[in-house]
Amino acid sequence: MKNAQISVLIPVYNEEKILGQNTKKLINFLKKRNVEFEILICSNGSTDSTVKKGKQLEKRFGEKVKFFSLPERGVGHAFKKNVLEARYNNLISVDMDLSVDLSFIERSTELLKEYDIIIGSKQVGKQRRSLMRIIMSSTFILLTRVLLGIDYTDYSMAAKAFKRKIIMKHLDKITSGSSYVINMIYLAKRDGYKIKEIPVLCEDKRQSKFNLFHEVFHRFSNLVLLFLQEKL
Repeated sequence: MKNAQISVLIPVYNEEKILGQNTKKLINFLKKRNVEFEILICSNGSTDSTVKKGKQLEKRFGEKVKFFSLPERGVGHAFKKNVLEARYNNLISVDMDLSVDLSFIERSTELLKEYDIIIGSKQVGKQRRSLMRIIMSSTFILLTRVLLGIDYTDYSMAAKAFKRKIIMKHLDKITSGSSYVINMIYLAKRDGYKIKEIPVLCEDKRQSKFNLFHEVFHRFSNLVLLFLQEKL
């Protein structure tokens, strides 16, 4: 990671309990690597004290932490805001619970020297998650393979790294929900960009922040829409 410059992007919703401790953990991890970094955190519609604590973190850590707040729900809106505000060209997306091993940041930073997108995959790595979430993810992965013809194994938000130019090229494809990940990966593959998938360790035992029904509907409807737009 020597001499690298990275922007770490984190969307948050009602994360008052872990916001402070995990931001500090992330800062301590990055400071031990020889890397120039910034952490961008964007709340989307939080109703607890996330915004208050986020502003306190920004004040405490100065240019290392940027905190933004959007009134409406929508993780895609938060991701887009972070991208637009990012200072560096290497963008690394993680979740606030840091459920994916932080070594992904180190590995993806190195790989972004050669590749345009890095996909951290729980499927080819190790995962400790609920059975329901594993089943839903596996079903979605199978459908993307069938409908879009792309053979990757993880389209979740966390543990993804992008060259900023790819996101900026397709900024209009970032929807309110989490489907921007599949959109960016598919369009980058279509346009001939270099994509690398690597295994990650994920330990995620928390209850999901998403309404499961709404998230399933959003992801699958977006997948069908992308198929109709691109394949027919």
